[in-house]
Amino acid sequence: MNVKSKKVGRVSTQRCRISVLWPGLLLASSLAAGPKPDQLERLGQELTPVGAERAGNADGSIPPWTGGIAEPPAGYLAGDRHSDPFAADAPLYQVTAANMAGYRAWLSPGQQAMLARYPDSYYLTVYPSRRSAAFPERIYRMTAENGRTGRLTEQGEGVAGVAEGFPFPFPENALELIWNHKLKYKGTGSVRQRNLVAPTAGGAYTLIRVRTETLGRYFQPGATLESIDNILLYLRQEILSPARLAGTRLLVHESLNQALQPRQAWTYNPGRRRVLRAPNVAYDHSSTATDGLAVSDMLDMFNGATDRFDWRLAGRRELLVPYNAYRAHSDQLTYDELVQAGHLNPKHMRYERHRVWVVEATLKDGTRHIHPRRTYYLDEDSYQVVLIDHYDAADQIWRFSEAHAINYYEVPTFWSTIEVHHDLVARRYAAYGLDNQDQVAGFDRQLSPANFRPQALRSR
Repeated sequence: MNVKSKKVGRVSTQRCRISVLWPGLLLASSLAAGPKPDQLERLGQELTPVGAERAGNADGSIPPWTGGIAEPPAGYLAGDRHSDPFAADAPLYQVTAANMAGYRAWLSPGQQAMLARYPDSYYLTVYPSRRSAAFPERIYRMTAENGRTGRLTEQGEGVAGVAEGFPFPFPENALELIWNHKLKYKGTGSVRQRNLVAPTAGGAYTLIRVRTETLGRYFQPGATLESIDNILLYLRQEILSPARLAGTRLLVHESLNQALQPRQAWTYNPGRRRVLRAPNVAYDHSSTATDGLAVSDMLDMFNGATDRFDWRLAGRRELLVPYNAYRAHSDQLTYDELVQAGHLNPKHMRYERHRVWVVEATLKDGTRHIHPRRTYYLDEDSYQVVLIDHYDAADQIWRFSEAHAINYYEVPTFWSTIEVHHDLVARRYAAYGLDNQDQVAGFDRQLSPANFRPQALRSR
């Protein structure tokens, strides 16, 4: 592949843009929206740098985007806990089972099912909407370049002509939106304490302490097709406690194009002292230590291959969604104060009204997944999936997922601090990402690819 110098706007590159192709396959015409260089000027006018509508809504309940939180507050030092920039906000109202009929237009079916399932304990406290999402200037520049050249390949299972930033700042179909979520900037190298609880129906729980390291190859400055070798990111996960699980490790090489090369995964069991391939760590395989309450492709709300589903863009709407969850992220909060029967303590959760993209995923004929249908709701300012409604074989709500996100303003990036996956039938949930009593995550760690080799799983 030849490398040519190409100037796009003010950015000049001497490298190949990432383009992973699969010979002999054609992109379905319904997906082939293609590059939109004629729309780039919109990113500096009516759209934000990632393609969201810059203006607020008609009644003012959603304000204009004015840049988000682009830098830390005064006095912030690397490693500090993230203080709440909106701590002085007073609640506007609460949505409960008793009054939800008046707010139904702003609630997903999953939220309505939760309110009905837990009428005496679950509610949504709604605060003023704060469009805090922001990303580095480099990501904005590369997103603009991607708008000039980016396209889907292989029935949407790959991307071409993109690098570093959001691939599709002018999304026109469901898979472009899902790829925006998958390729949302998450830092070049992160180390996060992602503790997990899966309480019983009565609320009893054991804190499962999990350390997660991620090396984002796609996000590296100057990334090329040759340098990333079709690897979107490396992920290494280790359970630190309790003792019965301690030392269990998982390694994932996540492919940028899973039609060309599916993800590769390995596990290490300390009892057997062996590293084993784990090809089933995908789709609806039960997620580690969640007691069957979540499956592999629910991590980060959605990850992995999209090929088992037909994807449809169902438009945009305004919803009450978890947002700016600094209170739930606070180190002043203990896990006993946060974890309770049925759901996390709603006293510590914040909801705001935001515009979201709505994406429907329906299982293809001849494939299998425990959830034949799902609805994903993506925040327009970050493409973070913030809510998911999961349906069963009878097309009834079975599970409901929420991502409680914050702006990690030292990066900046907008990402979940806690993911919660509810099973409405079992009246249980798995909450992943609790870090209130641990060191704050770092997103610019210089991690070595050697740490993400299968043989490295035998050592810490």
